[in-house]
Amino acid sequence: MGFLDFHHHQLSKTGIYNLNLNEEIPAGKFSAGLHPKDITENWKSDFEKIKTVSLSEKCLAIGECGLDGIINIDENLQNDIFKAHIHWAEEIHKPIIIHCVRRFSQILHYKTAKVSLVIHGFNKKENVAQELLDAGFHLSFGRATLENLSLQKIIKNLPIQRLFLETDDADFKINKLYEKVAEIKSITLENLRDQMWENLDNIVRNG
Repeated sequence: MGFLDFHHHQLSKTGIYNLNLNEEIPAGKFSAGLHPKDITENWKSDFEKIKTVSLSEKCLAIGECGLDGIINIDENLQNDIFKAHIHWAEEIHKPIIIHCVRRFSQILHYKTAKVSLVIHGFNKKENVAQELLDAGFHLSFGRATLENLSLQKIIKNLPIQRLFLETDDADFKINKLYEKVAEIKSITLENLRDQMWENLDNIVRNG
């Protein structure tokens, strides 16, 4: 079994591929969602397409979707669309991969969702991580972890059952991240690999 790449944009990688809108269902596992930056006036029809492809057994999660505070998209609309993703995920019992930029206080309002919530590409301070963990979120870490001491401290202290690792759209090998995190957590590479797959099984099984 290879290293799970929880969220990525390259079909050649092992893990959850972020399916692009209007892209055909791939051979491997994927997630489907409407990224805030891709919201248009046609979002309702786009979301119907997402709902259709997400019914595939190969679709493990809804997303990435969420809230972004630096793009020029109406925030009320972003919230409405994020709520639509949550309601759909709850209906089909699949976890959600969340994109969040400068809107973590708002994201915390969705902690009551009846499915697993995973913040992808987490790169914020320890107090934000703790608030999210206390609210039941999972955190997925990417390339920044290799050099960011603050993120490394967060990873060292967080429960390993709430951890995921990803490359996102960065061009690097996920095994480098696994090696760093295994060192941080003082566990073997094999144990970390197995735990990441177990974490995925848990959120997929529980929705």
